[in-house]
Amino acid sequence: MKYAYTNGIILDGSKDMKPKKDFIILTNGEKIENIVPKGTDISGYEEIDLQGQYIMPGLINMHIHLPSSGKPVKKQKDATKMVKLVTSNNLLRKVLQSMCEGFVKSELLSGCTTVRTVGGVENYDAIIRDRVNKGEIIGPRILAGNMAVSVPEGHMAGSLAYIANNEEEARNYVKEIADSDADLIKLMITGGVLDAKVKGEPGELKMQPEVVKASCDEAHKLGLKVAAHVESPEGVKVALANGVDTIEHGAMPDDEMINLFKETGSCLVATLSPALPFALFDRSISNVTEVEHYNGKVVFDGIVECAKTCLKEGIPVGLGTDTGCPYSTHYNMWRELNFFHKFCGVSNAFALYTATKQNAEIAGLGDVTGSIEVGKCADFIATKENPLDNLEALRNLTMVVSRGKVIRNPKVKKMKKVETELDKFL
Repeated sequence: MKYAYTNGIILDGSKDMKPKKDFIILTNGEKIENIVPKGTDISGYEEIDLQGQYIMPGLINMHIHLPSSGKPVKKQKDATKMVKLVTSNNLLRKVLQSMCEGFVKSELLSGCTTVRTVGGVENYDAIIRDRVNKGEIIGPRILAGNMAVSVPEGHMAGSLAYIANNEEEARNYVKEIADSDADLIKLMITGGVLDAKVKGEPGELKMQPEVVKASCDEAHKLGLKVAAHVESPEGVKVALANGVDTIEHGAMPDDEMINLFKETGSCLVATLSPALPFALFDRSISNVTEVEHYNGKVVFDGIVECAKTCLKEGIPVGLGTDTGCPYSTHYNMWRELNFFHKFCGVSNAFALYTATKQNAEIAGLGDVTGSIEVGKCADFIATKENPLDNLEALRNLTMVVSRGKVIRNPKVKKMKKVETELDKFL
């Protein structure tokens, strides 16, 4: 289809974007064919009259886990047992796939036209990516991570990640993940908040430097970038020194860490959404222990300060929700932008730029999507209000366009408790 988007106010995704009026966006199939002045002859195009609404690039969520919903829980479940259960027979496998397909649909209908999965069950991420690409199901563009690589007693070991006992096993698992048609490799280098047993121990180094290096060397040889779960200063430094391309989450920075970011050209993908409930919710709401609350605050503060320092030092920072953690859902990427604005002190325009053009560049898709430019993909969202004035405008979309396909008045089913508690932090 050829569409002409008229009477819209364009926010193009650039770093210093300003609202642009009196222009028409012309699309032909998946591509933006031209951007022309109001009054241009649009014969041959189907007109979509935006009636003064704001149109901008679709959001890009750089960090999700498809098998989880983000539903709050009173007690953490054994992830390894859950994965063994859902992969134990064909019926449960079909249930798992159907559930994940519902989650990617929610990502799209809430405005994410591209997502990056960083740890999933077997090769379901790639299977679902391919079904979206074939038009068999509705969903965003997916960069599929499939299974991750961990180590004995490491983060997500045995559930969403293989367990590598040494360098050779790590290399072999990287090859296996690449053979499963993954788009990137994910490493679990440190523990997480829930892995820590005592106060002050979140992000304990689990994967030794030589295993990190072996994994990165193999991934790069196969042409794949490496993302790494890291939640401590020591872990960040080990990751950067041994070849990781993106640090997922982050930790309290120092000069050595920042110098490593600069020397390696690596990027940070900040994830404020999963840490916030652990750190800032009352424990009667979050249902976490005193140790988890304390460590959650350590991790949250580390992510915030790492992002702020990286921005100050000119190091690229992206955004993701880490969906799957409690209170981090598949429909709330807009909140990650809001938290970035609120806690890291960036402007609304910079938050929107980060979640669109900057995320696209970090993901290696800068020439494909992330901004409204001629030749880029027709990935758009539209809102009645201006998100540069208030990012909450992104909460209610009037339209999503994914690779040229138009979805009007998109709706997603939301969790009332999640909305109620997170709204306290707007």
